[in-house]
Amino acid sequence: MKPNPPFVDHCLELLSPLGPVRARRMFGGWGLYADGLFVALIAADRLYLKVDAGTRECFAGAGCEPFVYRGGGKDMTMNYWTVPAEALESPALMQPWAQLALQAARAAARAAARAPKKAAKKTPDEVPKETGAPMAARSAATRRRRLG
Repeated sequence: MKPNPPFVDHCLELLSPLGPVRARRMFGGWGLYADGLFVALIAADRLYLKVDAGTRECFAGAGCEPFVYRGGGKDMTMNYWTVPAEALESPALMQPWAQLALQAARAAARAAARAPKKAAKKTPDEVPKETGAPMAARSAATRRRRLG
């Protein structure tokens, strides 16, 4: 396995007060996980931490910037924001920001667990067969053939 780039290792160290943190390559950048939750991303050598409605203002008030990418011909803003420059100096200075990111990630996980699951589309293998399907599930042509 290839070693992580130096900036990724630095970010892992900065987030270490959260407990074990791991990095995974994704979309030309990196995703950082703590406690099994996606808490940060690295894109273009910038660290972005997860935010939500309750934590976004802390980041905005400190002069941080949101992660924005171009998709479908328009700018898309995600719930990940940079951290203040001084937070990149040490794990101790990063800790309050990292805790906010973990808080936001936990809240998102709880919300996802409560959200109703969407019904999966049926594959052709799951469509009722003629022989055992109720009359309503059969095609009109099949019903005509059977009824004479």
